[in-house]
Amino acid sequence: MWSARLDWSTPENALAARVLDRRRRADLLDLTESNPTRVGIDYPTGALREALARAHPSRYEPAPLGLTAARAAVAAQYASAGAPVDPGRVVITASSSESCALLFKLLCDPGDAVLIPEPSYPLYDYLVRLEDAAPIPYRLTFDGAWSIDHASIDHALAEAAARGARARAIVVVSPNNPTGGFVKRDEVARLAQTAARARLAIIADEVFAPYAYAADAARVTPVALAPELAAASPPVFSLGGLSKSCGLPHLKLGWIVVGGQEAEAALAALELIADTYLSVGAPVQNALAELFALGAGIRAAIAARVAANRAALAGALAAAPACSLLPAEAGWAAIVRVPAVRTDEAWAAELVTQAGVLVHPGYFFDMRGGAFLVVSLLPEPGMFAEALRRTLAVLGT
Repeated sequence: MWSARLDWSTPENALAARVLDRRRRADLLDLTESNPTRVGIDYPTGALREALARAHPSRYEPAPLGLTAARAAVAAQYASAGAPVDPGRVVITASSSESCALLFKLLCDPGDAVLIPEPSYPLYDYLVRLEDAAPIPYRLTFDGAWSIDHASIDHALAEAAARGARARAIVVVSPNNPTGGFVKRDEVARLAQTAARARLAIIADEVFAPYAYAADAARVTPVALAPELAAASPPVFSLGGLSKSCGLPHLKLGWIVVGGQEAEAALAALELIADTYLSVGAPVQNALAELFALGAGIRAAIAARVAANRAALAGALAAAPACSLLPAEAGWAAIVRVPAVRTDEAWAAELVTQAGVLVHPGYFFDMRGGAFLVVSLLPEPGMFAEALRRTLAVLGT
């Protein structure tokens, strides 16, 4: 009786079974944790409570694209980072996932195709399918740094045509999760050409952009404001949210910045779609300017944690010549290349059973060309160090 959009009966895999068994022993160290509220970061709880208490809890003023104050707060946040945004081009949503869902509703009819990157976090496949569209992957390549394989975009477009599906959008993730690579200016220029030729909208998920490890003039944030795309006729959308930028996933607010020459038409259509749901809570919108101010301190604490754990990981791997830490430019994750004497899934299962350490196998993100483990850089440093010690003992280094 269920829809055919997803396989609703996916069985538990062998790794999940091992994790469940090890959790019963209550000694599993989780290096997949992505929730910043659970890793010992010091939150200004009182100030957050006061900000929400001041946010007119008894007033409801439905605004499909978001309250004026909230849209202005997002624009001001971009302006403070040197990227002026017209508040009228901002759409407030409940999350970046909802942003994607609204955009796929806007752009796709049933059976249309959306190009999604590999490797990347395996969320877009589900979001596309839930809108009755078809996800078609294109590849990122690694040669010391991550970049878009533009030939694979052409292959993906050809695959869509062979299926009889209209390709309607391409998703780029900048910086990517888990590779940590930003989309660069030369890549945006080529994307603009491809989008104009194939009539593709560009959706740029930029939720991890505030966590760049160093300044880099070659990266483009937000993509929706890239001058290379200003003259492109297809619309361009940049996504952000409180979950990552301020470490506040529980407050459920995201946004879309709309660019391109068709921006006004896109905004009018998005207003109709958003008006159908009116999903974003008024208190969090009214408190948004204060939440951004408080989030700056939370973001700094998360960035410091990530930097410390990445340095610890690099130091530990220096004594492990069979393993290597892949370069990254941003984000909360790290990719470790491990000996390909077994698959990354087999390594991950062995780490759970023998060391009581949970990591993501690279195949979870569609990593290719070797064996890779993906670890979160958020955990408490003492636990992170112990997990590294156990992990390297199992890897035989």
